[in-house]
Amino acid sequence: MALISRSFDPERREFVRVRADLPVKYKFLSQDQTLVTDEVFDGTTSNISGAGILLVGQMPNSDWITGLLMERIVVGINLFLPGEAEPVKALTRTAWIEAIDERSQRCSMGLRFREITKDHLDRLFKFVIRAQMP
Repeated sequence: MALISRSFDPERREFVRVRADLPVKYKFLSQDQTLVTDEVFDGTTSNISGAGILLVGQMPNSDWITGLLMERIVVGINLFLPGEAEPVKALTRTAWIEAIDERSQRCSMGLRFREITKDHLDRLFKFVIRAQMP
């Protein structure tokens, strides 16, 4: 199982984005266990591309923002594509975070794929292509 690693170039958009409201289960991961929780969160996507997703979900601790942006905390995701039994799994890095709603602790996070298998990336590409067809 080969992993594909992505480097970050903030000014270059290499993939088409499609609007998609899909369920995502995600978890915050770090080698420093004081920075994260074992809890798995439920969120949704707002858009998807071959480079990453826009995740709308809970940010349980606003103190994690610096760790997320500096990649001391990464986000493991399970993205559930329509009609597929198994989720697309990836390890992501946080490119940006939009304002957090204090009541719900929900926010939008731009996540870029950091590690994803070729098979999972191919499944994602097929979804993006199908989503663009009339």
